Amino acid sequence: MVDFRAWPRPVVLLCGTLLVAGVYYAAGRLGLSQQLTADGAVVTPIWPPTGVAVACLLLFGARCVPGIALGALLVIVSLGRPGLEGIGIVAGNTLAPVCSYLMLRAVGFRVSLSRLRDGLALVFLGALTAMLISAGVGVGMLAVAGKLPSDDAGLIWLAWWVGDAMGVVLVTPLLLLLYRARLPPASARWAEAVGLALLVGFLVPLIMYSSVSLLFLVYPLLIWSVLRFQLAGGVPCALFASVMATVVAREEVGAFGRLGDIETMMRLQAFNGTLGLTALLLSAVITEQLNTRRSVERACQELVEALQHLNAGGSQSPGGASGGDVR
Repeated sequence: MVDFRAWPRPVVLLCGTLLVAGVYYAAGRLGLSQQLTADGAVVTPIWPPTGVAVACLLLFGARCVPGIALGALLVIVSLGRPGLEGIGIVAGNTLAPVCSYLMLRAVGFRVSLSRLRDGLALVFLGALTAMLISAGVGVGMLAVAGKLPSDDAGLIWLAWWVGDAMGVVLVTPLLLLLYRARLPPASARWAEAVGLALLVGFLVPLIMYSSVSLLFLVYPLLIWSVLRFQLAGGVPCALFASVMATVVAREEVGAFGRLGDIETMMRLQAFNGTLGLTALLLSAVITEQLNTRRSVERACQELVEALQHLNAGGSQSPGGASGGDVR
């Protein structure tokens, strides 16, 4: 195993920056592969780099900022020769995750997502509020550069904002979960987990490609995943269903067939948003309740042990006194 602590600090920082930039760029290319066209504008329903950036900042701190900026620049360069508007977009895509990180840290966010307040903070501060910056800066720079028709500005801003926010809601919790993941001991729940994964993998594509709109049938699977496995079950299920919905929407089949561009985008983003919110907030509620129950059980156990200790001490006192009288 390589001991990074023996490396010079500048080398470690450089390697970390390149690693963050590489992951950000890979996530960006993945997001661009699932583009949609709405009224002539190209949008990405889920923008994974925002989730990657926020997760890196929460786990490793502000030293990830250069890597995020470099990754955002690489994504822009891959789309063509960037102008001043490209530099502005890079700045917005860097500033938004940083603001998300600062706001989450200010409210005492825990990366374990073990409380309802953590889920609410990630959704409403880290995603919906902070990503207003990237969407506003990006659309504003394109409009100033004359590369965005004024009639499409509102639609593109909304799609940009929702896509960035969904990246935080769906990708950030998954990365935080993977970072803390430890292989659990063998138990009967392994069979349930594998069975649930196979069921989701089989039913979700059938639901998406069905000519009848059956998107609502995803929610029982999602709720089952959350109830049984909390964040570890809900977030992967929601992300898989969202990706499948995006693929089907791009192909204009199934539940998204015979819809106009605007209708497709609105239905897809509403579906992805409700999936992400349901998985994240329901997982946080259940995890908080389980932690509270465990705390109460531990307190009761400690109280029982304390009472047993007192009773044992009280029963020994008379014997000790009588022994003194005999002497």
